[in-house]
Amino acid sequence: MKISFDHHLPFFLAHGGLQIQIEQSKAALERLAVEITYAEFWNSSSDAEIIHFFGRCAEAYLDFAHEKGKCVVMSELLSATASRSRLKLALQRGLIAGARSLLPQTFTTRMAWRSFRKADAVIALTPFEARLMVELFDADTERVHVVPNGVEDCFFSRKSGKREEWLVCTATIRPLKRVVELAEAAILGRVPVKFIGRPYSEKDPYYLKFRQLCRQEPDLLEYTGPIDDRDQLASIYSRAAGFVLLSSMEGQSLSSLEAAACGCPLLLADLPWARESFGQSASYCPVRATAAETASILKAFVAHIDHAPVPPVPLRWSDVAGKILSIYQQLLKSER
Repeated sequence: MKISFDHHLPFFLAHGGLQIQIEQSKAALERLAVEITYAEFWNSSSDAEIIHFFGRCAEAYLDFAHEKGKCVVMSELLSATASRSRLKLALQRGLIAGARSLLPQTFTTRMAWRSFRKADAVIALTPFEARLMVELFDADTERVHVVPNGVEDCFFSRKSGKREEWLVCTATIRPLKRVVELAEAAILGRVPVKFIGRPYSEKDPYYLKFRQLCRQEPDLLEYTGPIDDRDQLASIYSRAAGFVLLSSMEGQSLSSLEAAACGCPLLLADLPWARESFGQSASYCPVRATAAETASILKAFVAHIDHAPVPPVPLRWSDVAGKILSIYQQLLKSER
């Protein structure tokens, strides 16, 4: 079996969870004897039987692939869409329906809404995102599959014993992840937090504001920068009092899954992905909470950390690869 992975944005332009998802999926599938290559735009030939596109591909992309006899699996993240209120989702559904009937097809084609219907298989990270693909974009329910993210083996270490007093937040330093807002709340609540991650640009004003806060309160806010050593990161999760991530939008946070694998209590933004991934096994903070309200939630989380629920054990990447392989096999079987 030969598979070609494709994505529209080079890794060197933007790092993050999607890069880890792609790389770990590739490595785990290769351990199952699946031949994986990355699509090369300059190469005019490919013997891949299936293209696995991470993102939303254009309708023309799907048409060309099908003309070449290749199946396309589409893994789209609906982070922004899945974070909207029910009212906004209802409005979006109406706008899409209206646009399809009133606007020229040349415009609607650029939105790639029909790609969800045309793809041979569509992978969602959570059941909620799967429902949105069907309800908003008319995806075929029989072609939509829910495959959550996985976690590397080094994180499955739930050590017993007393944890340290600081919380840990692992995230890209950008407004979407709300690390500045978390830092401000931590200062108000006098809750120590260790931050791990890198910005897209060290000239970003948001990053500079975050660094200024860390310099002002070094006893409360510790910024380690990025940690590429996965064993070292697992050790930090195992020692932290808890994990906190207050993103305003999220598909399914890999860092929260890694922390959960280490048995780290979770405090997450109250969004559908978090509720579907962890249910009652995590604590939640409203996305629209003020700094004072967030500070109060942080203090309460830390005060009751010894009685915090234990998050469920997430899948390993080997489990994820098995689910993806099953989708590939179904496609090839139906084609033949």
